[in-house]
Amino acid sequence: MKQKFRLGLEWKKVIVNQYSKDGTSLRKIRSFVRREGRLTKAQKNAIEECWPRMGIDYQQENLDWKKIFGNENPVILEIGFGMGASLVEMAKKSPEKNFVGIEVYTPGVGACLALARNSNITNLYVIYHDALEVFEHMVPDDSLNKLQLFFPDPWFKVRHHKRRIIKVEFVEIFRTKLQIGIGTFHVVTDWKNYAENIVKVMNFVSGFENVSEHRDYIPRPDDRPITKFEARAYCLGQEIWDMKYRRTA
Repeated sequence: MKQKFRLGLEWKKVIVNQYSKDGTSLRKIRSFVRREGRLTKAQKNAIEECWPRMGIDYQQENLDWKKIFGNENPVILEIGFGMGASLVEMAKKSPEKNFVGIEVYTPGVGACLALARNSNITNLYVIYHDALEVFEHMVPDDSLNKLQLFFPDPWFKVRHHKRRIIKVEFVEIFRTKLQIGIGTFHVVTDWKNYAENIVKVMNFVSGFENVSEHRDYIPRPDDRPITKFEARAYCLGQEIWDMKYRRTA
């Protein structure tokens, strides 16, 4: 295992090497391209100030949500929260729930922490790491009330479809993390091809029920804020597809 510590920040990036049975190093296909970006002074200050209180370092052992939040409230986890505006808004409107956000865009982490701090949010934690590895090693089975994935990278070129995060292998992993009969997976995209592919993948994996009566899409739920990205898509005349699935087994 290699660790890379960021200068001046109390957090780290951990890369887990993977090997085949014969010891050959495997090149892992990721569903994202890490974009460090340039941190503003406010974002950097927010990370330095808030990470010890609101950040969760990557580790190869299960987290204890009760210990982290100090309660047994439902846990909602979001993959790829961008700049964090909608995630912070949801946490602010639902103090009776616990929220966890995973993001690999450094300025987004800083922006989210700054928003949460300025809004006096106490029911939100952030993880800066690859979501697939977080689910493999950190998220306990049967522990999530809801998993959110809003506007994941569509990797619209056919040769890049292998990078899409919604694949059978990952769905089978996060299914076990949702609470049986209660836990839901809510995914949103503005790419029709990706929406159709998501429905196809989710219908293939057993143990899920599409909450849509037509087994495809649902209207935008009131508890999902409209992001700036989504508002811009509407202005351009683009359609938005919401899909929600409940774990049944």
